[in-house]
Amino acid sequence: MKKLIALLLALVMVLSLCACGAKEEAPAAAPAEDAAEAPAEEVAAGSVYYLNFKPEQDEAWQKLAEEYTAATGVPVTVLTAASGTYEETLMAEMGKQEAPTMFQVNGPVGLANWIDYCYDMSGSELYSHLTSDAVAHTEDGAVYGIAYVIESYGIIANKALLAEAGYAAEDINSFETLKAVAEDITARSAELGFAAFSSAGMDSSSDWRFKTHLANLPIYFEYQADGIGTTTEIKGDYLDNYRQIWDLYINNSTCAPAELSAKTGDDSRNEFLNGEAVFFQNGSWEYGSLSAVYSDDDLVMLPIYIGAGDEANQGLCTGTENYWCVNKDASEEDIAATLAFMNWCVTEGAEAMANDMGFVIPFDTAVESPNLFVKQDVAYTAEGKTPVSWNFPTMPSEEWKNVVGSALTAYAADQTDANWDAVVTAFVDGWASEYALLG
Repeated sequence: MKKLIALLLALVMVLSLCACGAKEEAPAAAPAEDAAEAPAEEVAAGSVYYLNFKPEQDEAWQKLAEEYTAATGVPVTVLTAASGTYEETLMAEMGKQEAPTMFQVNGPVGLANWIDYCYDMSGSELYSHLTSDAVAHTEDGAVYGIAYVIESYGIIANKALLAEAGYAAEDINSFETLKAVAEDITARSAELGFAAFSSAGMDSSSDWRFKTHLANLPIYFEYQADGIGTTTEIKGDYLDNYRQIWDLYINNSTCAPAELSAKTGDDSRNEFLNGEAVFFQNGSWEYGSLSAVYSDDDLVMLPIYIGAGDEANQGLCTGTENYWCVNKDASEEDIAATLAFMNWCVTEGAEAMANDMGFVIPFDTAVESPNLFVKQDVAYTAEGKTPVSWNFPTMPSEEWKNVVGSALTAYAADQTDANWDAVVTAFVDGWASEYALLG
């Protein structure tokens, strides 16, 4: 409980809201105390309580849990946190007597908050199926987090509307060509009957797309230029590029920039679904909702070009921030039940994870996903294009994201240099100060 109180006081990260090489041998170091007497995963005792991070997969997780209980008799409860509330929900649930036995961290910063609650999974059958140690969080030979999905995001485009405007996806291969197409659509929007971009909503159900996912781009290019994978002091060398892509989104949209603070994720998605916009920044997790309206022939995911790097050879943003953890303070029976459920999900449940959830899972049991955007990511890579890695798990805290998001919203409403300077201050100075709090 003292550790939980410390977490509440520290509150440094909300989980905002990827493939693999050959798996290395597990470290030969002496196993951590938790792993030394790992309970047998075959024991059909105990129960599972999973706090799910991904609202868009709630229905699929509920179904999978029911199937597992029907097959094994083991009770599985899935609670899905509302978008943008995962960390605070996890804190609240961990304080209860019946705490989650299975939860998620988003990366090294998130793991630092919760490592004292994490069971060592190095001896688990789940870990034996992982195809690369690069997607596991390890410390001193212990495995505290295992990635369960690799995803991609970019700019989703409606090919039919793009053609109606006189363009094809192949015409867009850089920031300059994206800008030219978007601004031409805006100039003719009354005639065409649609806008270039769906609304860049900045309420909590949508702002993660820009304060986290879009913000990944300037971080990625800075890391690439400096040959690093993380830093406690971001320089902001590519924030001018961040500004120009943000300007393009908000000034060529379905709504006035000043209205963005009230726009939701559902607003943005529905505008795209209703044919009100050509472009929609989001990820492979949206395939299920979009494919209910559009065929694969109607859709394409483009890289997010910001006018930096080798754009001709840039791929989609591909990676993960989704790592399963097991609560070491759960009973031995519940830990065994949870490890067994997780392993079943990636073996017997692998087809459901691919087909119902659209997941690419980093395990040797993976089933090919029918997800169009996953296939397009594979195609980009096969063409020699370099995926943009997910570096936002190195963002120092949720507070940092929130301050950047507030500054972006204020700038959208009044696009002055002074207001953009506030974005830069939040990004650069806020990064350093939040990392300083982490010690």
